[in-house]
Amino acid sequence: MTMPTQLVLRVLLADPTRERYGLEICADSGLPSGTIHPILARLDQYGWLESWWEEIDPRAEGRPRRRYYRLTPDGAERARIALASARSPLPKMALPPMLRPRHTGGQG
Repeated sequence: MTMPTQLVLRVLLADPTRERYGLEICADSGLPSGTIHPILARLDQYGWLESWWEEIDPRAEGRPRRRYYRLTPDGAERARIALASARSPLPKMALPPMLRPRHTGGQG
């Protein structure tokens, strides 16, 4: 499980019955829209989320309609299990050079 997916699940699990829209999840997770929306679509496809478009007149509201997401009861349970078993250490290649372990040239 990727770190971005873990962050999205943690946001949703903070209050599993609360409905949230995409930009709210972006703000709470610290991830950009282009990262969270594919994750949300995947979780929706797997049945972990339910999603729906709000019923508004965009012209009257002065903004686009929002798509809301909420964990299903089964999705919340699966998310808890997945996060509990997730092991996502960053690979050495993903670390900036100053944070990578140095090779000492010795044996061992």
